[in-house]
Amino acid sequence: MRLTKTERQNKIIEILANSTTPISGSELAKILGVSRQVIVTDISMLKVSRPDVVSTNSGYILMHASTTRRVYKVKHNEDEIEDELTTIVDLGGNVQNVYVEHKVYGTITAPLQISSKRDIHNYLKDMYSGVSSPLSSITNGYHYHLVEARSEAILDEIEEALKKKGYLIETRKAPVIYEPKNYSTI
Repeated sequence: MRLTKTERQNKIIEILANSTTPISGSELAKILGVSRQVIVTDISMLKVSRPDVVSTNSGYILMHASTTRRVYKVKHNEDEIEDELTTIVDLGGNVQNVYVEHKVYGTITAPLQISSKRDIHNYLKDMYSGVSSPLSSITNGYHYHLVEARSEAILDEIEEALKKKGYLIETRKAPVIYEPKNYSTI
């Protein structure tokens, strides 16, 4: 029996919600007995009303099921911002914020909510419009990101990729400690 478009899309959400790893379009197509292109179309339609459906280089994930968070202390130059954010997003991470620990001003943070390449593009467009510069420019490139993902395994992958690229300085696994109550919000 063939599923209707709505039934198929509901089934996709169910499959993603019950998965601990990203599911490829090909896998979904095989499970649901349709072509990969049908799945790509369904995912595109789902994303309109379900921003928690996220495409990664490993497959599709459902972000709202995420409760795992980690703070990464990183350092890189401005030319590497796009690569850093793309690395995190492609592996299934959602960059919640950026913050720096300034010796005079204390902790300064800014919300980001970057979970897609489109978000990265919009962020970079705003950043390089000439209005401002990256927060990390006041700390010689050192900064922190609070990253959320569906599993510890995804956060481990992100950590390994950032380390391999030479960006990672330190990892903090207890992010609640690093959301100070007295900080300036930009």
